Amino acid sequence: MKAIVTDIEGTTSSIAFVHDVLFPYARRHLPQFVRAHQARPDVAGLLDEARALAGTPGADVEHVIRILIDWIDQDRKATPLKELQGLLWIDGYAAGAYRGHIYPEVGSALRRWHAMGIALYVYSSGSVAAQKLLFAHSEVGDLTPVFAGYFDTRIGAKREPGSYTTITQHIAAPGHAILFLSDVVEELDAARAAGLSTTLVCRESLPPATRHPAVTSFDAIDNMLVT
Repeated sequence: MKAIVTDIEGTTSSIAFVHDVLFPYARRHLPQFVRAHQARPDVAGLLDEARALAGTPGADVEHVIRILIDWIDQDRKATPLKELQGLLWIDGYAAGAYRGHIYPEVGSALRRWHAMGIALYVYSSGSVAAQKLLFAHSEVGDLTPVFAGYFDTRIGAKREPGSYTTITQHIAAPGHAILFLSDVVEELDAARAAGLSTTLVCRESLPPATRHPAVTSFDAIDNMLVT
């Protein structure tokens, strides 16, 4: 393997951390943040993207806030929402309100693979900014030095093979030499259709049968890297 691309939720980090800590923090603070920073160019651009995506180009800021809150409640993978959440989480991490959760073996595995010369990447529905924050403020310290790059939904939907074809082009390695890790079978199906190697990460227990190699821990992946 020349490269590993990993998902975050359910793969490197607990889904509960995202849904029980990060999402509620963003929901509580988003209205005040948007009102205070709506004229800031990056925030204004994201609000315009949200208006366009919602089909309400003339919506005032209070209407856009309601749309964004609804999207949070629906867990909608809307790119402008994800970008705004990333901006909000900067404040939370800086204030020490939480640290990025990762599973116990993940930090050491990532550092080990990096030392082996394997290029590491992240592909998550959360924005690139949010990805970097989580790993920069992880429970085991700053993990960002081990990563060669990050991908989010701006590169494409995670269940579309074309997204993984684009990732392969960015990494500039043969698909079979890129290992994609995720807890979602449909994402792995899309990655395999694009020619990538795949592994299903099942944190609770291994399924009785799966279309993809399956592990319960990153430590079990080491043997796959030299075959």
